[in-house]
Amino acid sequence: MSYALRNTLLVFVSILILVSPISQADELDQILKRGTLRVGVSLFAPWTMQDKSGQLTGYEIDVTTKLAQDMGVKPEYKVYVWEDIIPAIINGEIDIIAGGMAITPARALKVNFSLPYADSGISLIANTKKTAHIKEFSALNQQGITLAVVAKTAAQELARQLFDNSTIREFETADAAEAAVLDGEVHAWLASSPQPEFLVMQHPDKVDMPLPKALVGYKAGFAIKKGEQEWLNFLNAWVTARQADKWLDATHSYWFKSLDWAKGSE
Repeated sequence: MSYALRNTLLVFVSILILVSPISQADELDQILKRGTLRVGVSLFAPWTMQDKSGQLTGYEIDVTTKLAQDMGVKPEYKVYVWEDIIPAIINGEIDIIAGGMAITPARALKVNFSLPYADSGISLIANTKKTAHIKEFSALNQQGITLAVVAKTAAQELARQLFDNSTIREFETADAAEAAVLDGEVHAWLASSPQPEFLVMQHPDKVDMPLPKALVGYKAGFAIKKGEQEWLNFLNAWVTARQADKWLDATHSYWFKSLDWAKGSE
């Protein structure tokens, strides 16, 4: 090896050593220095809900409040319609998505997912009056049947697979889709549990669940911008710790196994 080439290599290695600490600094450092955790949420009961005054409550609010507390920072929430939430993390508007987001291969091409911190599923809820003539589940997959979904959700993807002959009507929010099935604008609504189950409890005279179980199950994880390895490492460690001490299980049970939280808001 020539003297000049050796010197060039030494300089190159020195530059890499100097630059590497900078390249390793990621979103976690920025969050800690800033003192705030920018959380992207979308309104899906009981994951995240908003009252008339703008106050946010729900499972995701409890989870991210605890996450921020353990980090020594304050949570700062930004509410998005579902189809805008992944672009928000990609564009750097927020640090984390906490929206009960199903971990899927397609989404993993756009964001990095943490270890799962919640289990859920996609269920179907039907308007009883509008579907009174339907005797078999397969009859929902035909022309003349309209199904509601929230755009860009796992429920939308599933609806396209299972009901390719039906009309799939997309809504921006869960509240709008819920109103559509209650008012009989659509025959049924596909949504993440426990929204369908809760709606049946609240309006048994208008809607029911034709199937006793969810159509499909999924695991939800935090989503962050790609390439933020230290931030991802911390989130995985946090999920592991909060699963081990049963905090996540207890919090999930409160929001998903009953309507006790709804009584407190009345």
